Amino acid sequence: METDARDCVAAWWDMVLRNLGCVPHRCAVLGRKIAAQYNSFSSKSLKEHIFPPLMDMLIFFNFFKAPFLVDLKKPELMMPHTVNFYIKVEPGVILGIWHTVPSCRAGDAKGKDRCWYEAALRDSNPIIVYLHGSAEHRAAPHRLNLVKVLSDGGFHVLSVDYRGFGDSTGKPTEEGLTADAVCVYEWTRARSGSTPVCLWGHSLGTGVVTNAAKVLEEKGSPVDAMVLEAPFTNMWVASINYPLLKVYRKLPRFLCTLMDALRKDKIVFPNDENVKFLSSPLLILHCEDDKTVPLELGKQLYEIAHNAYRNKERVKMVIFPPGFQHNLLCKSPILLQTVRDFLSEQWA
Repeated sequence: METDARDCVAAWWDMVLRNLGCVPHRCAVLGRKIAAQYNSFSSKSLKEHIFPPLMDMLIFFNFFKAPFLVDLKKPELMMPHTVNFYIKVEPGVILGIWHTVPSCRAGDAKGKDRCWYEAALRDSNPIIVYLHGSAEHRAAPHRLNLVKVLSDGGFHVLSVDYRGFGDSTGKPTEEGLTADAVCVYEWTRARSGSTPVCLWGHSLGTGVVTNAAKVLEEKGSPVDAMVLEAPFTNMWVASINYPLLKVYRKLPRFLCTLMDALRKDKIVFPNDENVKFLSSPLLILHCEDDKTVPLELGKQLYEIAHNAYRNKERVKMVIFPPGFQHNLLCKSPILLQTVRDFLSEQWA
Protein backbone atom coordinates (compact mmCIF):
# COMPACT_ATOMS: atom_id res chain seq x y z
CA MET A 1 0.00 0.00 0.00
CA GLU A 2 2.83 2.39 0.97
CA THR A 3 4.67 1.39 -2.22
CA ASP A 4 1.63 2.34 -4.36
CA ALA A 5 1.38 5.71 -2.61
CA ARG A 6 5.08 6.41 -3.19
CA ASP A 7 4.69 5.48 -6.89
CA CYS A 8 1.75 7.84 -7.25
CA VAL A 9 3.65 10.70 -5.63
CA ALA A 10 6.68 10.01 -7.82
CA ALA A 11 4.54 9.98 -10.96
CA TRP A 12 2.85 13.22 -9.93
CA TRP A 13 6.20 14.89 -9.20
CA ASP A 14 7.57 13.72 -12.54
CA MET A 15 4.57 15.25 -14.30
CA VAL A 16 5.08 18.54 -12.43
CA LEU A 17 8.73 18.69 -13.48
CA ARG A 18 7.88 17.98 -17.12
CA ASN A 19 5.25 20.74 -17.16
CA LEU A 20 7.63 23.19 -15.51
CA GLY A 21 10.19 22.34 -18.15
CA CYS A 22 7.73 23.34 -20.86
CA VAL A 23 6.99 26.73 -19.31
CA PRO A 24 9.93 28.64 -20.88
CA HIS A 25 9.08 27.25 -24.32
CA ARG A 26 5.39 28.05 -23.99
CA CYS A 27 6.15 31.55 -22.73
CA ALA A 28 8.43 32.09 -25.70
CA VAL A 29 5.73 30.92 -28.13
CA LEU A 30 3.13 33.14 -26.44
CA GLY A 31 5.53 36.06 -26.56
CA ARG A 32 6.11 35.59 -30.28
CA LYS A 33 2.34 35.44 -30.93
CA ILE A 34 1.75 38.64 -28.95
CA ALA A 35 4.59 40.37 -30.79
CA ALA A 36 3.21 39.25 -34.15
CA GLN A 37 -0.28 40.54 -33.29
CA TYR A 38 1.16 43.84 -32.10
CA ASN A 39 3.26 44.25 -35.24
CA SER A 40 0.24 43.43 -37.40
CA PHE A 41 -1.87 46.02 -35.60
CA SER A 42 0.78 48.74 -35.39
CA SER A 43 1.74 48.35 -39.06
CA LYS A 44 -1.65 49.83 -40.03
CA SER A 45 -3.17 53.15 -39.15
CA LEU A 46 -6.30 53.31 -37.04
CA LYS A 47 -8.40 54.24 -40.08
CA GLU A 48 -7.21 51.06 -41.83
CA HIS A 49 -8.53 49.03 -38.90
CA ILE A 50 -11.83 50.87 -38.78
CA PHE A 51 -12.84 51.84 -42.33
CA PRO A 52 -12.81 48.52 -44.24
CA PRO A 53 -15.10 46.76 -41.72
CA LEU A 54 -17.23 49.91 -41.57
CA MET A 55 -17.59 49.94 -45.36
CA ASP A 56 -18.55 46.26 -45.28
CA MET A 57 -21.38 47.18 -42.92
CA LEU A 58 -22.55 50.14 -44.99
CA ILE A 59 -22.40 48.35 -48.36
CA PHE A 60 -23.97 45.02 -47.39
CA PHE A 61 -25.87 46.03 -44.22
CA ASN A 62 -26.59 42.31 -43.79
CA PHE A 63 -26.63 42.56 -39.99
CA PHE A 64 -30.01 44.29 -40.31
CA LYS A 65 -32.11 41.14 -40.67
CA ALA A 66 -35.55 42.70 -40.89
CA PRO A 67 -38.36 41.86 -40.85
CA PHE A 68 -37.72 40.23 -37.51
CA LEU A 69 -39.45 37.19 -35.99
CA VAL A 70 -40.06 35.69 -39.43
CA ASP A 71 -39.60 31.95 -39.89
CA LEU A 72 -37.82 31.80 -43.25
CA LYS A 73 -38.38 28.05 -43.33
CA LYS A 74 -42.14 28.64 -43.64
CA PRO A 75 -42.64 31.03 -46.58
CA GLU A 76 -46.22 29.92 -47.05
CA LEU A 77 -47.11 32.07 -44.01
CA MET A 78 -46.19 35.17 -46.03
CA MET A 79 -46.32 34.13 -49.68
CA PRO A 80 -48.68 31.48 -51.11
CA HIS A 81 -47.51 28.68 -53.45
CA THR A 82 -43.92 29.12 -52.23
CA VAL A 83 -41.41 26.60 -50.90
CA ASN A 84 -38.18 27.14 -48.98
CA PHE A 85 -35.01 25.24 -49.81
CA TYR A 86 -31.24 25.51 -49.50
CA ILE A 87 -28.30 25.24 -51.91
CA LYS A 88 -24.71 24.58 -50.85
CA VAL A 89 -22.31 26.83 -52.76
CA GLU A 90 -19.09 25.78 -51.08
CA PRO A 91 -17.99 24.47 -47.67
CA GLY A 92 -19.45 26.75 -45.01
CA VAL A 93 -21.80 28.56 -47.40
CA ILE A 94 -25.43 27.45 -47.68
CA LEU A 95 -28.00 29.77 -49.28
CA GLY A 96 -31.64 30.09 -48.28
CA ILE A 97 -34.01 30.43 -51.27
CA TRP A 98 -37.75 30.80 -51.76
CA HIS A 99 -39.28 29.39 -54.94
CA THR A 100 -42.63 30.96 -55.82
CA VAL A 101 -44.44 29.34 -58.75
CA PRO A 102 -46.71 31.33 -61.12
CA SER A 103 -50.10 32.11 -59.59
CA CYS A 104 -51.75 30.13 -62.39
CA ARG A 105 -50.23 27.02 -60.80
CA ALA A 106 -51.28 27.83 -57.24
CA GLY A 107 -53.89 25.08 -57.18
CA ASP A 108 -51.40 22.48 -58.43
CA ALA A 109 -48.86 23.57 -55.79
CA LYS A 110 -51.07 22.93 -52.76
CA GLY A 111 -49.53 20.35 -50.45
CA LYS A 112 -46.59 19.70 -52.78
CA ASP A 113 -43.01 19.23 -51.62
CA ARG A 114 -39.75 20.67 -52.90
CA CYS A 115 -39.36 17.94 -55.54
CA TRP A 116 -42.60 19.01 -57.21
CA TYR A 117 -41.50 22.66 -57.22
CA GLU A 118 -38.15 21.72 -58.71
CA ALA A 119 -39.79 19.70 -61.49
CA ALA A 120 -42.18 22.63 -62.14
CA LEU A 121 -39.24 24.70 -63.40
CA ARG A 122 -39.64 22.84 -66.70
CA ASP A 123 -43.25 23.87 -67.23
CA SER A 124 -42.33 26.53 -69.85
CA ASN A 125 -43.24 29.48 -67.62
CA PRO A 126 -40.22 31.86 -67.60
CA ILE A 127 -38.00 31.94 -64.52
CA ILE A 128 -36.56 34.91 -62.66
CA VAL A 129 -33.70 34.58 -60.19
CA TYR A 130 -34.16 37.62 -57.96
CA LEU A 131 -31.02 39.09 -56.37
CA HIS A 132 -31.96 41.75 -53.83
CA GLY A 133 -30.21 44.87 -52.59
CA SER A 134 -28.46 45.51 -49.30
CA ALA A 135 -30.00 44.97 -45.86
CA GLU A 136 -32.96 42.83 -44.76
CA HIS A 137 -33.69 39.45 -46.39
CA ARG A 138 -35.96 37.66 -48.85
CA ALA A 139 -39.06 38.28 -46.71
CA ALA A 140 -38.78 42.10 -46.83
CA PRO A 141 -42.20 43.56 -47.74
CA HIS A 142 -41.13 45.40 -50.91
CA ARG A 143 -39.44 42.23 -52.16
CA LEU A 144 -42.52 40.14 -51.47
CA ASN A 145 -44.64 42.69 -53.34
CA LEU A 146 -42.41 42.38 -56.40
CA VAL A 147 -42.47 38.57 -56.23
CA LYS A 148 -46.28 38.65 -56.08
CA VAL A 149 -46.46 40.91 -59.15
CA LEU A 150 -44.12 38.63 -61.10
CA SER A 151 -45.88 35.46 -59.95
CA ASP A 152 -49.26 36.90 -60.96
CA GLY A 153 -47.66 37.68 -64.32
CA GLY A 154 -46.76 34.06 -64.97
CA PHE A 155 -43.16 33.91 -63.73
CA HIS A 156 -41.41 31.46 -61.46
CA VAL A 157 -39.39 33.53 -58.95
CA LEU A 158 -36.40 32.27 -56.98
CA SER A 159 -35.71 34.80 -54.19
CA VAL A 160 -32.13 34.36 -53.03
CA ASP A 161 -30.48 35.43 -49.79
CA TYR A 162 -26.76 35.81 -50.36
CA ARG A 163 -24.23 34.45 -47.90
CA GLY A 164 -24.59 36.25 -44.57
CA PHE A 165 -28.11 37.48 -45.34
CA GLY A 166 -31.25 36.03 -43.78
CA ASP A 167 -30.55 32.46 -42.73
CA SER A 168 -27.79 31.92 -45.30
CA THR A 169 -24.40 31.08 -43.83
CA GLY A 170 -21.05 32.67 -44.58
CA LYS A 171 -19.71 36.21 -44.75
CA PRO A 172 -20.60 38.59 -47.60
CA THR A 173 -17.88 39.74 -49.98
CA GLU A 174 -18.14 40.85 -53.59
CA GLU A 175 -16.46 37.66 -54.78
CA GLY A 176 -18.69 35.57 -52.53
CA LEU A 177 -21.96 37.17 -53.68
CA THR A 178 -20.89 36.68 -57.29
CA ALA A 179 -20.21 32.99 -56.64
CA ASP A 180 -23.63 32.68 -55.00
CA ALA A 181 -25.39 34.13 -58.06
CA VAL A 182 -23.45 31.96 -60.51
CA CYS A 183 -24.23 28.85 -58.46
CA VAL A 184 -27.97 29.56 -58.24
CA TYR A 185 -28.20 30.43 -61.94
CA GLU A 186 -26.40 27.24 -63.00
CA TRP A 187 -28.50 25.17 -60.59
CA THR A 188 -31.68 26.65 -62.04
CA ARG A 189 -30.57 26.41 -65.65
CA ALA A 190 -29.70 22.74 -65.19
CA ARG A 191 -33.31 22.06 -64.12
CA SER A 192 -35.24 24.38 -66.42
CA GLY A 193 -34.90 22.46 -69.67
CA SER A 194 -35.79 24.83 -72.51
CA THR A 195 -37.40 27.35 -70.14
CA PRO A 196 -35.37 30.61 -70.13
CA VAL A 197 -33.89 32.02 -66.91
CA CYS A 198 -33.50 35.74 -66.24
CA LEU A 199 -31.25 37.30 -63.60
CA TRP A 200 -33.00 40.25 -61.94
CA GLY A 201 -30.96 42.48 -59.66
CA HIS A 202 -32.08 45.42 -57.56
CA SER A 203 -29.63 48.11 -56.39
CA LEU A 204 -26.66 46.19 -54.90
CA GLY A 205 -28.05 43.14 -56.73
CA THR A 206 -27.39 44.83 -60.10
CA GLY A 207 -23.67 44.62 -59.37
CA VAL A 208 -24.05 40.96 -58.45
CA VAL A 209 -25.97 40.29 -61.69
CA THR A 210 -23.39 41.84 -64.04
CA ASN A 211 -20.51 40.21 -62.13
CA ALA A 212 -22.19 36.82 -62.45
CA ALA A 213 -23.17 37.42 -66.07
CA LYS A 214 -19.56 38.23 -66.95
CA VAL A 215 -18.35 35.02 -65.28
CA LEU A 216 -20.96 32.98 -67.17
CA GLU A 217 -20.14 34.77 -70.43
CA GLU A 218 -16.47 33.84 -69.99
CA LYS A 219 -17.55 30.24 -69.41
CA GLY A 220 -19.34 30.27 -72.76
CA SER A 221 -22.80 30.16 -71.14
CA PRO A 222 -24.26 33.69 -71.34
CA VAL A 223 -27.35 34.29 -69.22
CA ASP A 224 -30.70 34.21 -71.01
CA ALA A 225 -31.52 37.79 -69.94
CA MET A 226 -30.84 40.44 -67.29
CA VAL A 227 -33.04 43.02 -65.60
CA LEU A 228 -31.23 45.74 -63.67
CA GLU A 229 -33.52 47.69 -61.34
CA ALA A 230 -32.04 50.96 -60.01
CA PRO A 231 -28.47 50.19 -61.15
CA PHE A 232 -25.31 52.21 -60.54
CA THR A 233 -22.15 52.51 -62.62
CA ASN A 234 -19.83 51.16 -59.93
CA MET A 235 -19.80 50.97 -56.15
CA TRP A 236 -17.32 53.82 -55.75
CA VAL A 237 -19.65 56.27 -57.47
CA ALA A 238 -22.70 54.79 -55.76
CA SER A 239 -21.07 55.15 -52.32
CA ILE A 240 -20.28 58.82 -52.89
CA ASN A 241 -23.95 59.43 -53.69
CA TYR A 242 -25.24 57.26 -50.85
CA PRO A 243 -27.52 59.41 -48.64
CA LEU A 244 -25.90 58.26 -45.38
CA LEU A 245 -22.45 59.31 -46.63
CA LYS A 246 -23.28 62.55 -48.44
CA VAL A 247 -23.12 64.53 -45.22
CA TYR A 248 -19.45 63.53 -44.75
CA ARG A 249 -18.25 64.37 -48.27
CA LYS A 250 -16.84 67.76 -47.27
CA LEU A 251 -14.65 66.33 -44.51
CA PRO A 252 -10.92 66.51 -45.33
CA ARG A 253 -9.68 63.41 -47.18
CA PHE A 254 -12.97 61.60 -46.59
CA LEU A 255 -13.35 60.56 -50.23
CA CYS A 256 -9.76 59.29 -50.40
CA THR A 257 -10.26 57.31 -47.21
CA LEU A 258 -13.54 55.91 -48.55
CA MET A 259 -11.94 54.81 -51.82
CA ASP A 260 -8.99 53.24 -49.99
CA ALA A 261 -11.37 51.26 -47.77
CA LEU A 262 -13.38 49.97 -50.74
CA ARG A 263 -10.16 49.06 -52.56
CA LYS A 264 -8.78 47.16 -49.57
CA ASP A 265 -12.04 45.24 -49.21
CA LYS A 266 -12.11 44.63 -52.98
CA ILE A 267 -15.59 46.11 -53.27
CA VAL A 268 -16.10 47.50 -56.76
CA PHE A 269 -19.16 45.92 -58.44
CA PRO A 270 -18.10 47.48 -61.77
CA ASN A 271 -21.35 47.48 -63.76
CA ASP A 272 -19.88 50.04 -66.15
CA GLU A 273 -16.98 47.72 -67.04
CA ASN A 274 -18.94 44.46 -66.97
CA VAL A 275 -21.56 45.50 -69.54
CA LYS A 276 -18.80 46.03 -72.10
CA PHE A 277 -18.22 42.27 -72.15
CA LEU A 278 -21.83 41.06 -72.15
CA SER A 279 -24.10 39.99 -75.00
CA SER A 280 -27.28 38.90 -73.15
CA PRO A 281 -30.52 40.91 -73.41
CA LEU A 282 -30.36 43.76 -70.90
CA LEU A 283 -33.29 45.75 -69.53
CA ILE A 284 -32.57 48.71 -67.24
CA LEU A 285 -35.35 50.05 -65.01
CA HIS A 286 -35.04 53.29 -63.03
CA CYS A 287 -37.35 55.75 -61.29
CA GLU A 288 -37.04 59.50 -61.72
CA ASP A 289 -37.28 60.16 -57.97
CA ASP A 290 -34.78 57.54 -56.82
CA LYS A 291 -32.75 59.33 -54.12
CA THR A 292 -30.66 56.29 -53.13
CA VAL A 293 -29.23 55.57 -56.59
CA PRO A 294 -29.77 58.66 -58.74
CA LEU A 295 -31.36 58.23 -62.16
CA GLU A 296 -28.28 59.76 -63.76
CA LEU A 297 -26.24 56.65 -62.85
CA GLY A 298 -28.77 54.41 -64.60
CA LYS A 299 -28.65 56.62 -67.69
CA GLN A 300 -24.85 56.51 -67.73
CA LEU A 301 -24.88 52.73 -67.49
CA TYR A 302 -27.38 52.48 -70.34
CA GLU A 303 -25.22 54.67 -72.60
CA ILE A 304 -22.13 52.55 -71.84
CA ALA A 305 -24.00 49.31 -72.53
CA HIS A 306 -25.72 50.62 -75.67
CA ASN A 307 -22.40 51.78 -77.10
CA ALA A 308 -20.69 48.47 -76.24
CA TYR A 309 -23.33 46.02 -77.47
CA ARG A 310 -23.08 44.96 -81.10
CA ASN A 311 -26.79 44.23 -81.22
CA LYS A 312 -28.29 47.51 -79.99
CA GLU A 313 -31.79 46.01 -79.83
CA ARG A 314 -30.67 43.85 -76.92
CA VAL A 315 -30.30 46.87 -74.64
CA LYS A 316 -33.26 48.91 -73.40
CA MET A 317 -33.90 51.40 -70.64
CA VAL A 318 -37.29 52.34 -69.20
CA ILE A 319 -37.60 55.38 -66.92
CA PHE A 320 -40.56 55.42 -64.54
CA PRO A 321 -42.28 58.63 -63.40
CA PRO A 322 -41.93 59.96 -59.84
CA GLY A 323 -43.70 58.13 -57.06
CA PHE A 324 -41.82 54.84 -56.84
CA GLN A 325 -38.47 56.03 -55.47
CA HIS A 326 -35.91 53.25 -54.85
CA ASN A 327 -37.90 50.30 -53.52
CA LEU A 328 -41.45 50.67 -54.80
CA LEU A 329 -41.19 50.03 -58.51
CA CYS A 330 -43.35 46.95 -57.89
CA LYS A 331 -46.31 49.33 -57.50
CA SER A 332 -46.03 50.67 -61.04
CA PRO A 333 -48.99 49.52 -63.17
CA ILE A 334 -46.76 49.23 -66.24
CA LEU A 335 -43.87 47.27 -64.69
CA LEU A 336 -45.11 43.77 -65.47
CA GLN A 337 -46.07 44.53 -69.06
CA THR A 338 -42.75 46.30 -69.62
CA VAL A 339 -40.79 43.27 -68.48
CA ARG A 340 -42.98 40.74 -70.30
CA ASP A 341 -42.81 42.67 -73.59
CA PHE A 342 -39.04 42.96 -73.45
CA LEU A 343 -38.41 39.31 -72.57
CA SER A 344 -40.96 38.02 -75.09
CA GLU A 345 -39.32 40.04 -77.83
CA GLN A 346 -35.83 38.86 -76.88
CA TRP A 347 -36.82 35.21 -76.43
CA ALA A 348 -39.08 34.99 -79.50
